[in-house]
Amino acid sequence: MYSTKQKVSDAAAVAKEHVDILKAKAQEKAEKATARTKEEKEIAQEMRKAKEAEAKMKMHEAKAEHAQEKLLGKHHGPLHTHAGHLQQDNTGHYHAPVGTVVPPMGPVAPTYPLGGGQGTGWTGPK
Repeated sequence: MYSTKQKVSDAAAVAKEHVDILKAKAQEKAEKATARTKEEKEIAQEMRKAKEAEAKMKMHEAKAEHAQEKLLGKHHGPLHTHAGHLQQDNTGHYHAPVGTVVPPMGPVAPTYPLGGGQGTGWTGPK
């Protein structure tokens, strides 16, 4: 099921696609008006088709990215942080943002002296 954020993001991507298509059609119309030969008009039409295809490709990429963000937002694996979202590096690995502390996995060694807070009396070799 789609989340509200994903629906809004997808709608924005579709709106941007429609704007890009309208720009391509307007540019084609202007180029056809200034074209002198049939070949120049065909070139203008092919350019419009290419720009429309590019706009649709960008829309589909944006939708896939929104779906991935939704999926990663529900990720509760060992790298999940409550302080913030994970960030993907250029190798595809996910890391906590700089400045956040990821709680250690497994048992944690105590930081207090194991002797009950009393020193052993030994101060090292002299």
